Amino acid sequence: MKTIIGIKLNNRTAASSEMQEILTNYGCIIRTRIGLHDVDCGKCSSSGIILLEVINDELLPKLQKELCSIDGIELQQMVFDRD
Repeated sequence: MKTIIGIKLNNRTAASSEMQEILTNYGCIIRTRIGLHDVDCGKCSSSGIILLEVINDELLPKLQKELCSIDGIELQQMVFDRD
């Protein structure tokens, strides 16, 4: 099974350090991480999206709970049943 988590940060500057700490703690279960944010006239946007490919579904609920405890974060999940 493949699980992709989408994390939307609505205030990157306020939430990014706490989110980064959580992602570092779960680094062993994150196979792929892609960060997307808008840049306008050389300035970073205050919002962004991070995509994670997670390889341990047993720890996934705990990771999601910790991420959701941060103000300004929205999570979405995609699950692919076949490899």
